[in-house]
Amino acid sequence: MPRIALILTLLLTLAPLQAAACAQPKEAAAMAIATLTAINAERSQRSMAPLAADRRLTSAATAHACDSAARNRMGHQGSDGSTLADRVHREGYNFRNIAENVALGYPGPASVVQGWMGSTGHRKNILSRNARDAGIGLALGRDGALHWVLNLGAAR
Repeated sequence: MPRIALILTLLLTLAPLQAAACAQPKEAAAMAIATLTAINAERSQRSMAPLAADRRLTSAATAHACDSAARNRMGHQGSDGSTLADRVHREGYNFRNIAENVALGYPGPASVVQGWMGSTGHRKNILSRNARDAGIGLALGRDGALHWVLNLGAAR
């Protein structure tokens, strides 16, 4: 896909970042694109297929990042008791495989991807050959710290 078309597709796919009802950095969409680009660079170095941005995974990731920021905590369980599976199903993403990485306090895309790649479980998720799609959400906590959520999956 030509670079301009890829960027336009990513911007349209990541549009839910703009609609989230929480505090986000002004450049949230660009940060999400840069994060997915860095993740795909890691995959490319290992001759793996790139992940495609998915609006449903992005919406679920953004909602969870907002929830985490509102509660000033990081975790995989939502304030309503939801699991990752619950959150992506709400967005209409029926999956064969699903995984989630969360992070708190990393200032930008390069640092969060480096942090995830330095963690065995997070790295395994990013480099999963079963993953096809990705969604990235981020939100600002009350203290200004960034809450990051990466959802990775393969639809049925």
